[in-house]
Amino acid sequence: MDQAIILAAGEGQRLRPLTSSRPKVMLAIGNKPVLQYVVEAVAANGIRRIVLVVGFHKEQVQDYFGSGESLGVDIKYVEQRQQLGTAHALKQAASLADDYFLVISGDNIVSPSTIAPLLAEKPPAILVKPREDVSKYGVVIVEHGLVSAVVEKPPKADGNLVNTGIYSFSRSVFSFIDGDVDLPSVLTRMVSAGEKITSCETNELWLDIVYPWDMLKLNATVLEHTTPRTGGQVEHGAVLKGSVSVGDGSIVRSGSYLVGPVVVGKNCEIGPHACIFPSTSVGDDVVLSPFSSVRNSIIERNVQIGMSSHLEDTVVATGSRLGSHLMAHSEETVVHSDGETHLVNMGAVIGEHSSLGHNVVIRPGTMIGNRCRVQSLRDLHTNLPDGSLVM
Repeated sequence: MDQAIILAAGEGQRLRPLTSSRPKVMLAIGNKPVLQYVVEAVAANGIRRIVLVVGFHKEQVQDYFGSGESLGVDIKYVEQRQQLGTAHALKQAASLADDYFLVISGDNIVSPSTIAPLLAEKPPAILVKPREDVSKYGVVIVEHGLVSAVVEKPPKADGNLVNTGIYSFSRSVFSFIDGDVDLPSVLTRMVSAGEKITSCETNELWLDIVYPWDMLKLNATVLEHTTPRTGGQVEHGAVLKGSVSVGDGSIVRSGSYLVGPVVVGKNCEIGPHACIFPSTSVGDDVVLSPFSSVRNSIIERNVQIGMSSHLEDTVVATGSRLGSHLMAHSEETVVHSDGETHLVNMGAVIGEHSSLGHNVVIRPGTMIGNRCRVQSLRDLHTNLPDGSLVM
């Protein structure tokens, strides 16, 4: 098997405002898009021919990955014009599919060792992973190593093996995609027809993003594997402890204190006297002004953070400008999303190209949309939709 079909067309509505103007697979974790981890894991297993099924804001995926040459792979693209489901997405790639191929979601972070066991199985096969809480997943019922059923989000668990969305198929799978839009329904149809689908279990890395706070958990996990590197300049008097990577052209000014795991991108300016604490990724072209601190957060590229500002468990999207003395602290809070209630530890989520004035306080769990404008001396405790103006 030397071909992978990666499903990367989805929108990720529960991740808004971060996915209002980009696909879920392009969210940055550890300063890399989620999809890049998938492509690298596939390539590390010797699969160099990739079909990417794209859809929502497809140009962002195509512009970033191009032909795949920079990652040592050959990428071809097909479009899913309407994001109707995973089976419908796979069907779009039928004309490019080999006799045997791997199917994998582009919005989960995996390691090469995660998918390796599946490639040793004869198709059709499915990769499953044990989970304590299976209520938000498809549960795979396995008997004697073969799939007997797939139950989506069961109210009562009949097993603890969840569907990772990673499969190996032969071209015969396309004959089972009739009116079905999701692959679990196709698997059920195959089992009913007498097809033997092998279950392959993994305990390796498989992380999914459903809500914005999931990004922080994934970021922390990915950064555990940070390799210390100093590509830029670290002034005398700055302290770097643990696994800290500083990109080319960046400068860490005197008196700054960075405790890994931390990744700082290219052409950043940190400090003087700024602090970056563990599990934080800082994108390219970021300015972290003097006496400011960031902890367990994701700061995307081209963000400016003013003097004496403090962010905890916070995501700041590309191009935003935060004034001085801004406070986004973290505590356990109730967050409402997609009709559900969640109890999470988090600070704030700030969308793309938003501008916040000086002395702004953002209460835990508050989500600020894209292109918002907030004047100084404001206390934000309710979510702001895209384009909001707070006077």
